[in-house]
Amino acid sequence: MASTTEPTALKREEEEEDDSKPSAEDEDTGAQIAPIVKLQEVAVTTGEENEDVLLDLKAKLYRFDKEANQWKERGVGMVKLLKHKETSKIRLVMRQNKTLKICANHLVQPTMSVQEHQGNDKSCVWHAADFSDGELKQETFCIRFPSVENCKSFKDKIEEITESLSKVSVESAEEADAAANLIEKLSVEEKGKEVKTETKEEPAPKEEKKDETEKDEKSGDDK
Repeated sequence: MASTTEPTALKREEEEEDDSKPSAEDEDTGAQIAPIVKLQEVAVTTGEENEDVLLDLKAKLYRFDKEANQWKERGVGMVKLLKHKETSKIRLVMRQNKTLKICANHLVQPTMSVQEHQGNDKSCVWHAADFSDGELKQETFCIRFPSVENCKSFKDKIEEITESLSKVSVESAEEADAAANLIEKLSVEEKGKEVKTETKEEPAPKEEKKDETEKDEKSGDDK
């Protein structure tokens, strides 16, 4: 007597093979379908074209909300330090991944100070006049890096920039003081010359008296 289990097993194997074969709908015919709408490439400008990148690191940024008294996430992305090729001004810019929305945008000032955040060697905080929301506002930021090395690189670069800016500010102030002293000295010299000129012109009235005396003598002779 033949076993009834063999056809069943074979049928099951055939069904499995049929299921493993691609259907006609899934087969790649190689046909190319032209797009209905043709999109033109558009050049996108970020405003960073005239700037040199001094630092570029991945990080997560937070902003302190004073009203809610808590930290709020601004986004995850690349934080950059950019130096303008013409003005040499340096700014901090951070954009969110994918959307490229700006979550931090401010100048690095000589007074900017970056501090470690609550003993966490991967994050740090600072204050700045930020313009990322379209208006200048005083903000407190906290940034967190994936590694201690990246956080240290960020802090060291900021300190290097602020020290350099402080030296430039001192030199500019000294130059301004020197220029002011020179202008003051020139003004004093000009005033001295004016006083001497006025002193030399004082004897003029004597000549006028002499002319009047000569006129009186001449009129006496005529008589």
